[in-house]
Amino acid sequence: MAKNDFIARLLIWRLRHMSNQNFILILSGVIGILSGLAAVILKKAVHFIQVFLTEDFYVEYANFLYILYPIIGISAAYVLSKYIFKDFGGHGIPDVLFTISKKQSLIPRIKTYSRVITSALTVGFGGSVGLEAPMLVTGSAIGSNIGVSMHLNAKKRTLLIGCGAAGAISAIFGAPIGAVIFAIEVILMEISTASFIPLLIASVMGSLTSMVLIGRDQLFKFDLQGTFLASHMPYYLVLGILCGIISLYFSSAVMKTEKIMEGLESQLIRILYGGALLGFILFFFPPIYGEGYDTLNLLIEGNSDQLLDRSPFFSAIQNPYLILFFLAFVILIKPVASALTLSAGGAGGIFAPSLYVGGILGFLFAYGKNMLGFHIPLPLAHFTLVAMCGVMAGVQHSPLSAIFLIAEITGGYELFVPLMFVSAISFSTKTYYQKDSLYTQQLKEKGRHLPETTDQQLLDMITILQVIERDLLPIHPNAKLKDLINLVKQSKRNIFPVVDENQQLRGIVTLDDIRDIMFDSEKQTTVEVKSLMHSPPEILLSNENMQKAMDKFEKSGAWNLPVVEDGRYLGFVSKSRIFNSYRKKLIFKKHD
Repeated sequence: MAKNDFIARLLIWRLRHMSNQNFILILSGVIGILSGLAAVILKKAVHFIQVFLTEDFYVEYANFLYILYPIIGISAAYVLSKYIFKDFGGHGIPDVLFTISKKQSLIPRIKTYSRVITSALTVGFGGSVGLEAPMLVTGSAIGSNIGVSMHLNAKKRTLLIGCGAAGAISAIFGAPIGAVIFAIEVILMEISTASFIPLLIASVMGSLTSMVLIGRDQLFKFDLQGTFLASHMPYYLVLGILCGIISLYFSSAVMKTEKIMEGLESQLIRILYGGALLGFILFFFPPIYGEGYDTLNLLIEGNSDQLLDRSPFFSAIQNPYLILFFLAFVILIKPVASALTLSAGGAGGIFAPSLYVGGILGFLFAYGKNMLGFHIPLPLAHFTLVAMCGVMAGVQHSPLSAIFLIAEITGGYELFVPLMFVSAISFSTKTYYQKDSLYTQQLKEKGRHLPETTDQQLLDMITILQVIERDLLPIHPNAKLKDLINLVKQSKRNIFPVVDENQQLRGIVTLDDIRDIMFDSEKQTTVEVKSLMHSPPEILLSNENMQKAMDKFEKSGAWNLPVVEDGRYLGFVSKSRIFNSYRKKLIFKKHD
């Protein structure tokens, strides 16, 4: 009660002394700080769990605990998600996108902390996923719920969700510009100059919070040697194409693995099968454990020979060709391991796995070429970082975010030209074969549609049942022409649905169909309606989205189409009624 009184007094004071714009700026700073704090807590929790579980591992004991850890972590995360938090894990970013599009940007309050706990357990115990998606969900939930507490409308709540996402990503990577662009490119559909400033503030505050609490503890520790050479561009072209192909494989492997897991009988079976299979993958390929950023640091620093140290099967072998085969298998298996983690019940995302696979690919490409020895040597760190950008751009369809994120991580813009080039080539290659990002694919697999433009967003706010017209008079197929003429006298419409005794739509009759015979007294008593009716050009289903309905109007050229539900006639929808509803939504949005 005291809390509500405080908020009420705060809102009254704000209305008297502060503009909406300044109030949003203050809230964005608060959201950035809270998101940064949550990111620090999560990173520290995962680090503590991983060190506690793995610091005493010895290769000679074959690391058999790797087989058990994922089952324990995923089981704990699932039990907490289902029975305590009522917030099942899985992918986070698609859920945020769907919430913005379909649920008025209202994210449940439980998500402000539930994903921090479940993802810490998942990744700490070896789940092969990233922390960025859970942190983005947490930051978005913080922004949404602060917006609700401050009585802000859906449009402003959406902006605060973007602020939470920017603050979280900025705190994790120490890349405030890349975080802002990611929020705009992936989370928000539209942005204005006034909206851009709160994102900047939230991103900066998130990064500063992380720096104050844990210092400049960067994910990637390296010192780039050498400069970019134009003579490397042909190799970057090949690398960009490879990144696009691997992005396509990554998305397909994740989708197919999740589909197979969903076909299992129960969640218990998924946890056991998924966790056990993931454990065996970690047993043979320890670098896949957790996020995998330590592995990328080894590659960037040129210590690739240490990759095999923790493998009981490969550590004793000192062969550079073995590293190539080992890394190639890691590229193929990492997406499967990530999908197993999530579909078994763990919490996390594919943001980090896409960076991981990209880094491995770039190193493998440059390392393999240098072993062959022809032409000029390629800098391993450069190609590792640039390929991270390329695969992220392809998997998530966020080329600008990938470019600025990696550019900021490198501490400068030495690689800006190859980053732009490879991300563009990778994105073009991936979208040539698959136009949807992995996030959009996952939503479509669940029967969820995301609007791509503001027009589609407004159309999605209109449902078939909202615009249905029920004043058209139906007639039975066995009725006579004279019965139909009597309806014509009563009706103000020129379309008559033909409906049987079970309310099934059999066809339609229009005034034009009977104009030539309606005054023939003989035919009035002999001609039946079923001989006059014809099929409508298209039929709308009551649960169809408005975008699909408009496609049917466009295809058929009709201005009125019948609506059915399980074959039962419900009414008609007119194109003019849709346009009128769309116009009202547009006016409301402009004044919102």
